[in-house]
Amino acid sequence: MADDREIKDLERALEQIWQIAARLGLDPFPTRFEIVPATVMYEIGSYALPGRYSHWTFGKAYHRMKTMYDFGLSKIYEVVINTNPSYGFLLETNSPIQNKLVMAHVLGHVDFFKNNAYFSKTNRRMVESVSSHAGRMNEYEFKYGRKTVEEFLDAVLSIEEHIDPNFFIKQDHPPQTEAQERAGRPKEGRYDDLWKLGEQSAPDAPQPPARELPRGERVPEKDLVYYIMRNSPALADWQRDAMAMIHEEMEYFVPQMQTKVMNEGWASFHHARIMRELDLPDRELLEFAELHAGVVSPQKGQLNPYYLGYKIFEDIERRWDNPTAEERERLGRRGGEGREKIFEVRELDNDVSFLRNYLTEELCEELDLFVYELVEEEEWKVTEKRWERVRDQLVSNMTNFGFPYIVVADGDHNGNRELYLKHQYEGAELDPAYARKVLEYVFRLWGRPVHLETTADGEQLVMRYNGEDHDED
Repeated sequence: MADDREIKDLERALEQIWQIAARLGLDPFPTRFEIVPATVMYEIGSYALPGRYSHWTFGKAYHRMKTMYDFGLSKIYEVVINTNPSYGFLLETNSPIQNKLVMAHVLGHVDFFKNNAYFSKTNRRMVESVSSHAGRMNEYEFKYGRKTVEEFLDAVLSIEEHIDPNFFIKQDHPPQTEAQERAGRPKEGRYDDLWKLGEQSAPDAPQPPARELPRGERVPEKDLVYYIMRNSPALADWQRDAMAMIHEEMEYFVPQMQTKVMNEGWASFHHARIMRELDLPDRELLEFAELHAGVVSPQKGQLNPYYLGYKIFEDIERRWDNPTAEERERLGRRGGEGREKIFEVRELDNDVSFLRNYLTEELCEELDLFVYELVEEEEWKVTEKRWERVRDQLVSNMTNFGFPYIVVADGDHNGNRELYLKHQYEGAELDPAYARKVLEYVFRLWGRPVHLETTADGEQLVMRYNGEDHDED
């Protein structure tokens, strides 16, 4: 636990860090820091937001993180929450220099949250929102039983990543009437039009022309959560409300999924600049150098987003500060534009465009990037070192966050309200056992037979589940 002297030292350092950050051009939200024990740090880390609803998957993540920490196998140094004001949590067992580095790193993140275009529609009061969600989930557990709610959440969370990252619902709604409250209807909010869909969703109801269909009724539809929430013939109002809450929370997390490499690279790039300008004693400078090297270093067998993002931002600044003669002539670069350029990239790009536009042949060679595959049962081999193919594979892996691209192709298949899903196959096959389990969950949400069209061994395959048996052809 930090003593009063250490806390005062951190407060003085934080004031300096803010001043240096502003001098470097950073413009973060106001940020509140709190020193917490490991139990609190890992609870926030596993739930992703403080005060979130309860589910066994969060508890599983907590125990895994805490066990790794207890055995000295891993350690979370910081957690930062994207809100306004933002919150940074520091681990109480960190050394003073670790916490100074973390504070500098957090300000880089918060500047990114505030200024990157993909965060522009973020709910900046998400801590209050998830607290409200948790309260409503607790009410549903009390009314319908904890097991019932948990089993329903199991089904929804199996498809939670399948939302449309370009689709944000922003609506204002009138307050709930007393009659609605007496009827036990969930409080109205962003999705209150869902409760009016019963008669609109009837299969024999007249439908407007396709071009006039509202969002959530037209197909193909990438946002599985929203489509099922809006159109399922089997869901009760409370279940639609629970799905709406999960959808809203996933909207909050999507920009972080879209910008992982950039965000960590930006924070690492600036914590390095800030820490080098602090007036640190030699002992702390040495400790900082060791810590920084550990953060931005390659990792065997996996891609380190801190390292990759940091190196690309460094390279952008260098190339725009000192363009070659060809770049001056062909691209009109004047030189000395490095800072301006990295701030432009920070504002406009996500990981896909960042890597596609700024991962160069020279960087691929310097970072020794390559593609490797499991070519035999237990043997991994390097299968590609050409830099364009390496870059394109990285981009491909990040497209749709690495999840299979699945759309609703038909919500009234066979004229019987059956759900027909289609996997937009791009070379990676689905795991059959996993796909069958998810179909069972989707059936629980839809209440009618579910079909999934995919590709296996180069041929089209349709997997089906009718609530009792699996079938495919």
